[in-house]
Amino acid sequence: MLKDNAYGHGLIEIASMAKEFGIKKAVVKNLKEALKIKDYFEKILILSDNNITTYSHTFHIVVNDIKKIYQLPENTNVHLKIDTGMHRNGISKNQLKEAIQGLSSQNLNLTGVMTHHRSADKLSCEYYWQRSEFKLIKEEVIKICEQLFLPLPMFHSCNSAALFRTANFDDDFARAGIATYGYIENDLAFDKIDLRPVLSLWGEKISTRVLKKNQAIGYGGTYKAYKNVTVSTYDIGYGDGFLRINENQHYQTPKGYKVLGRVSMDSLSLDSDDEKVCIFDDAKPLAKIHNTISYEIITTLSTELEREIK
Repeated sequence: MLKDNAYGHGLIEIASMAKEFGIKKAVVKNLKEALKIKDYFEKILILSDNNITTYSHTFHIVVNDIKKIYQLPENTNVHLKIDTGMHRNGISKNQLKEAIQGLSSQNLNLTGVMTHHRSADKLSCEYYWQRSEFKLIKEEVIKICEQLFLPLPMFHSCNSAALFRTANFDDDFARAGIATYGYIENDLAFDKIDLRPVLSLWGEKISTRVLKKNQAIGYGGTYKAYKNVTVSTYDIGYGDGFLRINENQHYQTPKGYKVLGRVSMDSLSLDSDDEKVCIFDDAKPLAKIHNTISYEIITTLSTELEREIK
């Protein structure tokens, strides 16, 4: 999964590494992302794009609504998304035959059938319910394609959470997302999955000063030094996608430096004198502070930040 700038990690950087490891399929959000990596993969699946255009033969377009079938150019490769319970995107199972017949009549190529799990990360039976629904869908699709003398499409349903709960994998491929980047949001009740985040965010020093006792720093002067302390400003702020932290929140970098006062648009202050500082190498502590999930912390990072593979 390379959508949303490869979950904030850098679309081109991750695509180039994926190619090195022999990965031949990628999933992106829209045509703009697909065009950027068209030379890296044999097949690219586009999840949601409303631009009606002539698509490359390497691109495969997800149909989230049956009306889309009649808007696509001839010979477009299509993956039908089936709503098995998430009730967000996809056609209903009772529209299957109508949809496949429509694709055939419009000279579109059915190359895939997919669904998405709504609660695979939760300790509940919903994952198994949706999986059983998709099994019935696959059987029905095969039956319809055989009746219409159409080639069988590829089937896929597992995101990261579902993939780690599937003992007997019977799809053609999986859409590994957040786990690719070292995170998993499954309930703690599941077996521990040993993953390591691959991204770290670094800031470079702008300036340094000695903050004297009782002097305050930053907007609102909300941090007041209780003794003389060396502080530096670094070039990372909420304008770079590092979500704003204020005096009511407490965050320390991996090296133990404290964010002092409020994070500004383009900078933040730390009790450090280092030329470069790792701001975070694991999004989970920040996700906890902001009452969100690791996805939001990493995908919010600005595309303007330089990405470097080490």
